[in-house]
Amino acid sequence: METMEAISTRRSVREFTDEPVTSAELDRLIEAARWAPSGLNNQPWRFMKVVDRALVVEVSNMTKYRGVVAGAAALIAVFLDHEDMYERTKDLLAMGAAIENLLLAAHDTGLGACWLGEILARHEDVEAALEVSDDLELVALVAIGRPAPRERSGVRHPVEKIVVTPPER
Repeated sequence: METMEAISTRRSVREFTDEPVTSAELDRLIEAARWAPSGLNNQPWRFMKVVDRALVVEVSNMTKYRGVVAGAAALIAVFLDHEDMYERTKDLLAMGAAIENLLLAAHDTGLGACWLGEILARHEDVEAALEVSDDLELVALVAIGRPAPRERSGVRHPVEKIVVTPPER
């Protein structure tokens, strides 16, 4: 898939089939994520593959989007590693780039994915359920699965609305 095609056709998928996702497929998504840019190349991200159904359901009960999470074949929890932090804002921007790489890789391989941020309101509960060290801070949860068949469309503002013109000097 061409880059611009992947970018313009990727959609958040919130409904999945019951078909499983393999560990190798999840590894490929993490491989794409790890190539994102980061300040000083510190690569502050850590990823956890969550495939145990009981744990997926437990985590799903920590968000108002429980149906999306519980319906996923797998989750990838994305953490900021405080031990490898460079500068918080820059590191969080890098985390966003890593997550976008992961989402684009999912789309490219025919998987569906949804980046969930609302769950951060209960990040401490999620971190406890996933039994991560205090050095790791949950920054996102990505639900992954095979997309349920349905039309998905996207609307974006026209370029004229989002481009700001600098002052003339």
